[in-house]
Amino acid sequence: MVTTLEVGMGESYMLRFGKFVPTDEVRDAWVSGDLERMLRAIGLQTNLVDRHLLLSGIVKETYRRRSESDMASKCSHFSELHLAEFKTIAPALEADMDGTLPRVPTFQHYATLLTEQGDFDRAIWVCELAKYYGLEDGTKAGFDGRIARIRKKQGPASRA
Repeated sequence: MVTTLEVGMGESYMLRFGKFVPTDEVRDAWVSGDLERMLRAIGLQTNLVDRHLLLSGIVKETYRRRSESDMASKCSHFSELHLAEFKTIAPALEADMDGTLPRVPTFQHYATLLTEQGDFDRAIWVCELAKYYGLEDGTKAGFDGRIARIRKKQGPASRA
């Protein structure tokens, strides 16, 4: 849960790790949902939770627009970046979320994109990584079911 406090004259604070801290451009960019603004904020320093939310926002928007020229490539790039940083992000998320990790759609978005592109082994790896972190994908069968569906699309000839 994100709680913000507006104190006037353009100042606002958000609740992070049990205390109010000033908001920054990274937070404002991901809240805006504006992909170009989020992309401009990618190099800015921030706390790990807002870094996670920014990366999640970029992946969500590029995944949604993956049929547009260059968006699938951007989705792959920022998904890989998010997965690479997740080992550092996960403990901060757990601390900020009372000891539990939230759903992280990057894993299912990226696994779906990879499956659409025929990179079945990498898609399965992404699902296994999500399972390693104890993440859920919001479906009844979870990542195990997702892996089974990917393997079915992969076909027996492709699996060695």
